[in-house]
Amino acid sequence: MIKILQNMKKKDIISIITIIGLILLQVYLELKMPDYMSTITRLVQTEGSKMYDIILNGSYMLLCAFGSLVSAIATGYIISKLASNFSLNIREKLFDKVQNLSMNEIKKFQTSSLITRTTNDVTQVEMIIAMGLQMLIKAPTTAIWAITKILNKSWQWSAITAVAVIILLIMITVLVTIVMPKFKKVQKLTDQVNNKTRENIKGIRVIRAFNAEKYQEDKFEETNNELTNNQLFTQKAMSFMSPIMYLIMYGITLAIYFVGAYIIKDAQMIDKLPLFTDMVVFSSYAMQIVMSFLMLSMIFMIYPRASVSIKRINEVLETENTVKEGTKNIKETQIKGEVEFKNVSFKYSGADEYVLENISFKVENGETIAFIGSTGSGKSTLINLIPRFYDATEGEVLIDGINVKEYTEEALYNKIGYIPQKAVMFSKTVSENVAYGKNKDGKISKDQVKEAIKIAQAEEFVLKMDKQYESEIAQGGTNISGGQKQRLAIARAIARKPEIYIFDDSFSALDYKTEKKLRHELKNFTKNATNLIVAQRIGTIMNADKILVLDQGKCVGIGTHKQLLKTCKVYKEIALSQLSKEELEHE
Repeated sequence: MIKILQNMKKKDIISIITIIGLILLQVYLELKMPDYMSTITRLVQTEGSKMYDIILNGSYMLLCAFGSLVSAIATGYIISKLASNFSLNIREKLFDKVQNLSMNEIKKFQTSSLITRTTNDVTQVEMIIAMGLQMLIKAPTTAIWAITKILNKSWQWSAITAVAVIILLIMITVLVTIVMPKFKKVQKLTDQVNNKTRENIKGIRVIRAFNAEKYQEDKFEETNNELTNNQLFTQKAMSFMSPIMYLIMYGITLAIYFVGAYIIKDAQMIDKLPLFTDMVVFSSYAMQIVMSFLMLSMIFMIYPRASVSIKRINEVLETENTVKEGTKNIKETQIKGEVEFKNVSFKYSGADEYVLENISFKVENGETIAFIGSTGSGKSTLINLIPRFYDATEGEVLIDGINVKEYTEEALYNKIGYIPQKAVMFSKTVSENVAYGKNKDGKISKDQVKEAIKIAQAEEFVLKMDKQYESEIAQGGTNISGGQKQRLAIARAIARKPEIYIFDDSFSALDYKTEKKLRHELKNFTKNATNLIVAQRIGTIMNADKILVLDQGKCVGIGTHKQLLKTCKVYKEIALSQLSKEELEHE
């Protein structure tokens, strides 16, 4: 809890100090009322008392009650604002942290878990602050203050109060011990429910096509039922607390009056009135003490789940990023668009085997290098080392003669135009998707957007859309085809006019005719840039200046198309699997 509270801002600290002051005032006013009640009781029982004195003390009680009410309202308002601002701050920090984590760290947390931590877990923390902070300050303050006021009144009444408090503490300890493991399980099961829901929505077409709705429903129902049963258990366990609390609260009042009746009966006449007054006051303070522990029990009802959420949030916030940002904010370099791998090897965190081993090549500005190999040979992993989605385990990756680890993220990404395997579209317009992010000039103009769309062969379908460039794209691009998404993703990279283009199997959803036109346009537009292309089709890469052939993470050949047909068995096998011998000779 202390770790997460360190994320509070200065204004939050000021709010807490204000809250403490208001709560202390509230406690003082509430504990002052029994004193006035004691005076009124004595005045009522004393002959010759004036009505004015009774009304005056009654007025003081009303003022205390009103002051306590105003203080409680002000405290509630400030705490609500504090809790909502704190949760806003934590959500921002979580989002920023996830944005900056490398793929190694992101893989440790499931997407569904990260969503739950940013939403459900933060809500639990907000709740413990909104409800718990006030109780945590008020309850012990009231209890200690009230105890000091009833000391030396009567050892019998003190013993009754002490027994009630001990019973409450035992009950709270037992309940927390029972429910804490269940609360941990509830949060994990919430992750699983989110994960299965996300998986189901994402794969809804495949599920329907294979008539697998019942299978998915059963999978979801199993997790959902387990979550429900755990929540029912915790709620049932906690539901015992409230009736027991009230039983103790009213029982202590009855016990004080019962014992008090015997004490007053055996006392001398002169002591009866003071004892009766003490009994009324004592019962009031005893109620305050029990109410304090009742408030503490409320904290223990919400804290177990909140503590689990806090640990989960801190897990993300405290995760060390293995990819450390460099310090060189280099905007201009003497060399432009040069990419070099020097004896690069890579293995995933925690893995024993290398995905890439001893890869070396160099490509200069204006050149095109292509990467080909069987599925799982490490092609995408290799180019992911350039924008530092992962860092090389061994060796160096250089851009313009400088190790990528030395660049700041902004400087590095300004040099790169990246088109991933799976085209990513955002819930924005066509124009906003293409102009996403910024280039070296800081902004991409409308003319640059139109030019990029034209080069990417996306103009034909964009101009047919209702609002053309301002037409809305659904989240994930669900309202356009796979090929259309790929062309817009390529247009997005073109609009930035980077030094280096990375095409990670970015033409796979295009028909041969469109791909041929696109490659022709790209060749003219990117002639002063470096192109790195991952592809499965021989036709896509055969005109590259260099082709690097990967097999099980190792470079088994590098050269031109014609050279590799003669010297590289793996490349020739791939080529013959796609084209006939006659077609290859013709090409």
